Amino acid sequence: MQPIGPLMHEHRLIERMVAIIQKQANQLRDGAEPDSEFIADAVEFFRVYADRCHHGKEEDLLFRELRNKELPSELSAITDELIQEHKQGRAMVKRLHEANRTYNDSDTGTQDMIRLLEKLAVFYPEHIKKEDKHFFFPVMEYFSREEMDRMLADFYEFDRQLIHQFFQDKVESYESGE
Repeated sequence: MQPIGPLMHEHRLIERMVAIIQKQANQLRDGAEPDSEFIADAVEFFRVYADRCHHGKEEDLLFRELRNKELPSELSAITDELIQEHKQGRAMVKRLHEANRTYNDSDTGTQDMIRLLEKLAVFYPEHIKKEDKHFFFPVMEYFSREEMDRMLADFYEFDRQLIHQFFQDKVESYESGE
């Protein structure tokens, strides 16, 4: 199995969440009130699953390994774009979190929420398409079977440690009063 298998599998779950946040945006456009609990859960999903888990494996493992490869300029450029897009995604999720936290029952507050949900609902499918169609398969050609097997094992170890790190961070934030 190639290391891209788990990454592409993760994309499918992210796409499912994107469909749900688009549904929330549509409901808001139809006059519903924002579901603050759902939005908080969506923020946590994008922070923990999409960013820390999925992007974490890409940035900390795959992209790190790619730095040791002589990639053609177009693949190096896509790698740089993906890193920037990860930062953009983090910033959008942070804005959604803030909008949810400070939401007031005004037209402006609702419009902000719709705009942020829709931005995420457009951003992630485009980002995923770039990785799935133009990046993952071409970069795998630069790895030997042994390197791919090692990276796949590293992905599984990364996932195994993630839950422990997530909850350790939560406890430490409560301890520090953040």
